[in-house]
Amino acid sequence: MTLPIKLSIVFLNFNKLAETLATSTRLQELCINRDDIEIIAVDNGSTDGTAEYLQEQSNISSLLLSDNSGIAGYSAGFNKAQGEYILILDDDSCPLNLAGIDHALQILDQRADIGIIAAHIQTPDGTPQWSWHLPISNVFSRSPFFIGCGFIIRRDLFAKIGWYPADFFLYQNEIDVSFQVRLQGYDIFYDPACIIVHRGIPSQRPSWRRVFFPTRNTLWLIRRYYPQPQASYLLMSRLIIGLISAIRFNQLATYFKAVREGLFHPLTRHILPPDLHKSFSPWWKQNSLIHQLFRRA
Repeated sequence: MTLPIKLSIVFLNFNKLAETLATSTRLQELCINRDDIEIIAVDNGSTDGTAEYLQEQSNISSLLLSDNSGIAGYSAGFNKAQGEYILILDDDSCPLNLAGIDHALQILDQRADIGIIAAHIQTPDGTPQWSWHLPISNVFSRSPFFIGCGFIIRRDLFAKIGWYPADFFLYQNEIDVSFQVRLQGYDIFYDPACIIVHRGIPSQRPSWRRVFFPTRNTLWLIRRYYPQPQASYLLMSRLIIGLISAIRFNQLATYFKAVREGLFHPLTRHILPPDLHKSFSPWWKQNSLIHQLFRRA
């Protein structure tokens, strides 16, 4: 008897054939006897043979896009997903085992108040990849955010909020989803038993991307979710923090383009209520000039 799909694993690929091969091979090994799990790979217009390789994998549903649309490419996979839950991965990340994934699914089955399980992220040698997005903890606990290379979300909830914000292209999309999930009345919890191995190094991305998208997308988030006078303070802070980054990477023209789009692009506002502000204080501190100055002092 064929079981209904419990979990859809969706990962996005772009011109990293070796990483895609490693992830897809490991996923197929893990899921070989699991009829309740489906694997969906989306290719963002790769030109290095990644698309052709994925198309040859009989145990993977491959969706081949003609162009690189950034995180918007995930939506093709999300729309195809049939599972009650979706595990989102990058092309260079993969679960350590399915025991941790099943543990997270069991929690989601038992806790209707939880919308997202944030996974524990580590390198292939087992070193934790800690980030301000997660609590530094070895116990199951509430988390302000999640890391995009490994988390599980309720499909219906994700669909309701419209998947990832398509116009972000790259960076800060996890923050937008976290805000939206909490506004829908759901919690985010970190599960240290749910382990994702991440092989990638984000700093390898081109310097212009590390200036443009964090600056523009953060300005959008502030304008969309924060009331006055907090918004004015955060906007001023982020403009200064972004300028410092632009000078460091010699990307002033890129920075000013990001500022123009970040401040003047029309958007719909969804102001966070005061009771959620404390929950998202790690993000506030990352974008508060005062907190950043004291951290470096």
